[in-house]
Amino acid sequence: MTTTDWTARSRRLAVDGRAVIDGRRADAADAGTLPVLSPGSLTHLADLAAGTAEDVDRAVAVARRAFDEGSWSRGGAAERGKALIRLADLIMEHLEELALLETLDSGKPIAQTLTVDVPGAAETFRWYGELADKRYDEIPATPPGATALVQRVPLGVVGAITPWNYPLEIAAWKLAPALASGNSVVHKPATETSLTALRLADLALEAGIPAGVLNVVPGRGSVVGERIALHPGVDVLAFTGSTVVAKRLMVSAGSSNMKRVALEAGGKSANLVFADADLETAAAKAAFGAFYNQGQVCSANSRILVQRAVHDEFVALLADAAGEYAPGDPLAGSGGNGSLISRAHADEVSTAIARAAADGELVAGGERVTITGSDAYLRPAIVTGLPAEHELHHVEVFGPLVAVLPFDEEEEAVRLANDTEYGLAASLWTTDFGRAHRVSERLVAGTVSVNTVDALGLTTPFGGFRQSGFGRDLSRHALDNYTDWKTTWFQHG
Repeated sequence: MTTTDWTARSRRLAVDGRAVIDGRRADAADAGTLPVLSPGSLTHLADLAAGTAEDVDRAVAVARRAFDEGSWSRGGAAERGKALIRLADLIMEHLEELALLETLDSGKPIAQTLTVDVPGAAETFRWYGELADKRYDEIPATPPGATALVQRVPLGVVGAITPWNYPLEIAAWKLAPALASGNSVVHKPATETSLTALRLADLALEAGIPAGVLNVVPGRGSVVGERIALHPGVDVLAFTGSTVVAKRLMVSAGSSNMKRVALEAGGKSANLVFADADLETAAAKAAFGAFYNQGQVCSANSRILVQRAVHDEFVALLADAAGEYAPGDPLAGSGGNGSLISRAHADEVSTAIARAAADGELVAGGERVTITGSDAYLRPAIVTGLPAEHELHHVEVFGPLVAVLPFDEEEEAVRLANDTEYGLAASLWTTDFGRAHRVSERLVAGTVSVNTVDALGLTTPFGGFRQSGFGRDLSRHALDNYTDWKTTWFQHG
């Protein structure tokens, strides 16, 4: 489809911004709404229900009732798995609709939402659907005359709060394992990008997931998110977002009913490039790791540490590679980046670029660009010459801005890489197998990518250390966020 085709289709798109509670679309309790503007064009998409504490209370009550009634929680893992696989099929049947919604809502290029974001969400539901009946309970050794059954059981009602940078895909990371385990869910998507989550709830009903099992309450984090965190009827809180918000949610969870929390928070990931690396490949991948999705990635490799002997050569290669991520019309269907999530966020990133350029050297990019009536676009920026203590090496900007810093020896590279309050991800480039093992072992990061960047997959856990949070998304280990062990002891002798 051409830009003209997508634009025409966007004008015909019927968008429903109401909540989904107990299997029905619903206005906010006080009928309040929030305007939804497409950041790529500043056009009005919909009026989003501005959920209230009352809406959360109702959704939690519905989710608890659904869990207690047991049609989902006790209906059998195989049946839950089949429903999740049907949901995956429905997501792919509605691929173009969901991709267009995601692009309009977030500013992502349609080429990415069609091939990465929406298919990725579908594959996540499919993977957990296939895994649902393949975990086993235990019968441990006990004294004669006794038998013990040790089971992984669902915890009840899950509150899931998800971000705007990968709206549908990260929602799937939370919802799929929570549902596969037998829980009910109250989901609060990001205010900026709620539309695909709401449509997903419609499709879940069509897939056979009972009404009340998956509820979506959009609205402000200070209202909906905070009420979920404080609600005594929520048993688990799963969150992806900033470290600042994660800390507040921990306090709320602890001060209410001591609910379980799984938090994937901020990051300031380092990418270490040694002189023996394949510099051309490393630079191309570094541009991807720093600038893909407009740099709006929690695990973005926004700090690049380069051995001094090849620093200048690498920076030149990186500047060339950054051209692949120039901004363009999100509906053009071509490569490159779309817009940032909003004009306000583009303002914040522009300010960070200006400060960094004043203190160091702006090697490439950083210009504000207006496309299709919106100036929420930025050319990827590369800054060098900043001291190691500069804020750009420590503060998460969440935009297309990278700082390059030279190092001399391996020990210095490790020290600089670990000089952060975060511990989400890191990358490492070298052809020395021994160095790859030595350095990766010492990097404080939940995922270390060797001779690639930001590697992840459905079979490997994703999450961090330090102030990047705890708990893991993806892989079978994500099920641990939403279940716990229960022992039943039978005395029969």
